[in-house]
Amino acid sequence: MLPKRTLMGPGPSDIYPEVLQAMAQPTIGHLDPAFVDFMDEINVLLRRAFITQNAVTLPISAPGSAGMECCFVNLLEPGDKVVIAINGVFGGRMMENARRCGARPVAVEFEWGTPVDPDRVEDVLKEHPDATAFAFVHSETSTGVRSDAKSLCELARRYDCLSIVDAVTSLGGIELRVDDWGIDAVYSGTQKCLSAPPGLSPVSFNDAAMDKVRNRKEPVQSWFLDLELLTGYWSSGNKRAYHHTAPINNLYGLHAALEILHREGLENSWQRHWDTYQQLRDGLQALGIEYLVDPEYRLPQLNTVRVPDGVDEAAVRAKLLNDFNLEIGAGLGPMAGKYWRIGLMGASCTTDHVELCLRGLKAAI
Repeated sequence: MLPKRTLMGPGPSDIYPEVLQAMAQPTIGHLDPAFVDFMDEINVLLRRAFITQNAVTLPISAPGSAGMECCFVNLLEPGDKVVIAINGVFGGRMMENARRCGARPVAVEFEWGTPVDPDRVEDVLKEHPDATAFAFVHSETSTGVRSDAKSLCELARRYDCLSIVDAVTSLGGIELRVDDWGIDAVYSGTQKCLSAPPGLSPVSFNDAAMDKVRNRKEPVQSWFLDLELLTGYWSSGNKRAYHHTAPINNLYGLHAALEILHREGLENSWQRHWDTYQQLRDGLQALGIEYLVDPEYRLPQLNTVRVPDGVDEAAVRAKLLNDFNLEIGAGLGPMAGKYWRIGLMGASCTTDHVELCLRGLKAAI
């Protein structure tokens, strides 16, 4: 038997009981007519979550990293130039994806803990008029910083680039408007603010992105993530081509999580994350714990905070886990050993979670 933890790290978050209950339903075949109708419902719910009418909106049968790879392998061909903003770990992973596609990535690097600066991006786009795509992280999970996705996507359009947006920690937690902001391709994950288990990556591609996919000169390097094949399985209606055996019970859980989100209301969910963040912020300040990110750029759902001087950050996390059954995250990369990452995502975004976290930190420090 594994222990029951309270999850307040960078993901996964606590899972709603209704989601676990949904996942316990009997497994049926992935081409069963009843399941085909169920897939249509998931796609409708995902479009509402992304605020999009994109026909190609579906969950990839793998975690958010596969959603990232799906965007890159479908939208980049060997020799294509892509501008990539890097202000944390996940921008760096975008670079690695682009390289493995045979593309020519151009990095625009920013200090960790700061947002992507549209002016600097524009300068680089001017220098590289042959770029076909621009990629950035909306909510950088490694630092807890939010970048201005609307402005950055407007820049991409102005310079005839497709925008590729990492919204793994965004979806359900902060404002995200795929159609209104002109996002061409976006990917997320189920284990963050949706509070479903890890293992699925919702993605959405608009018509401009799909035109690129359909007019490729070479086949997509990944058979499994080829959108032409995936849409044959996920397209609406009863005539679906077999592609892979979908993770049936995980999809039950995603459906339940999306229904919970839409019962609450997207804007209500965004507000709940903001209100709960303010409670955590005030409590951390009372303990003398400071934030990495300036207030106007912080993610309410992912709080990166400095370890106080003289405190063993790993020992504190161990005490929280052992004495309070509470998990918070460590810093990544250059922030390892110096910062904690405290998540307030989905089912983990409650007053009770904040009170437990503050009580545990006070005792451990």
